[in-house]
Amino acid sequence: NVNTNQAVLTLMILFSQLFAIFAFATCGGYSGQLRVSVDCVNKTDSNLSIGIDFAYPFRLHQVSFYAPLCEGKRQERLFLTGDYSSSAEFFVTIAVFAFLYSLLATVVYIFFQNKYRENNRGPLIDFIVTVVFSFMWLVSSSAWAKGLSDVKVATDPDEVLLLMSACKLQANKCGSVHGPMWSGLNTSVVFGFLNFVLWAGNIWFVFKETGWHKSAQRYPAGSSDKQTSALNQKPYNRGSFEQSGGFGAQGDLGQQSSYGQADGYAAGGPTSFANQM
Repeated sequence: NVNTNQAVLTLMILFSQLFAIFAFATCGGYSGQLRVSVDCVNKTDSNLSIGIDFAYPFRLHQVSFYAPLCEGKRQERLFLTGDYSSSAEFFVTIAVFAFLYSLLATVVYIFFQNKYRENNRGPLIDFIVTVVFSFMWLVSSSAWAKGLSDVKVATDPDEVLLLMSACKLQANKCGSVHGPMWSGLNTSVVFGFLNFVLWAGNIWFVFKETGWHKSAQRYPAGSSDKQTSALNQKPYNRGSFEQSGGFGAQGDLGQQSSYGQADGYAAGGPTSFANQM
């Protein structure tokens, strides 16, 4: 059982490394682009392909682009709205630290297994860290899911067109060329919640390595031994009771037989006396 539990623990921590890599790679390595067009009444002032690039950590309020004012060659510099770096960086930070800890735990499980089990300190620290990381994965994944939803709204081409002065005039025609691709960031959220499930499930296997689980296993065994010893003592007491009761029965029977002999003597006495007469 110990070897099986350790094998499962090692396998799950390896999956934790892999999922952590996918989580911070898909989020931290993301870069996207959207394109919009502004078709002015005066065609020479138009710009039909305005590219807006953004990337991790999604400080969109620092992302600038130029759009025509449809007034000669004049342009205006605009910025996207919102700063979603806190949730994104928090998510990536948890993923990086989870990867580093799982890497360290893998080395300990494989090469320092005896020292890990030498006292309860190693499994206890491992258990506490696993609980903390499972909670952090839940919090960071939820925060990043909300942050990603806000990023999608802020980079929606229709929302970006509302920032342009030229698009507020009905004479000019504004439209979306293409929006950002979200498959990578959607995958990062999925891997974030998968990491939470994996670390939360790993709590049980780490708990089985601690002294708490081992002492809980010893306690029922001690109570069953006490019950067994009590049951073994019970027939002995019962036998001694029956034995004392048997002595009483024999005493009664002895008294009855002596009474029988007295009656016989009394009956025999008159008979012999009659014969003498």
